[in-house]
Amino acid sequence: MLVIIAIMFAGILTGYLFRRKNLRFIPTAITVFIWLLLFLLGIEVGNNETLINSLSKLGADAMILTLGAVAGSICLSWLLWYVVNRQQRTKNV
Repeated sequence: MLVIIAIMFAGILTGYLFRRKNLRFIPTAITVFIWLLLFLLGIEVGNNETLINSLSKLGADAMILTLGAVAGSICLSWLLWYVVNRQQRTKNV
């Protein structure tokens, strides 16, 4: 864990030192590395037989979590809209 934090701070320091340089290739490099990491993660998942055999259960769990998160967001958004509009109506009276 300390190695990861040290690498992150090294990146922050490097970014700080080169903040005035024109480093236009950085977003492209980040995109390439993210795609590479996703590809390598896919290889790792594909090699794990236990994970492959339980994908249907994991998919169902992911669907339940997703639907719960969306339903919660909708309900809380509606509640916030209702409270804000109620406060505005009482101000106008």
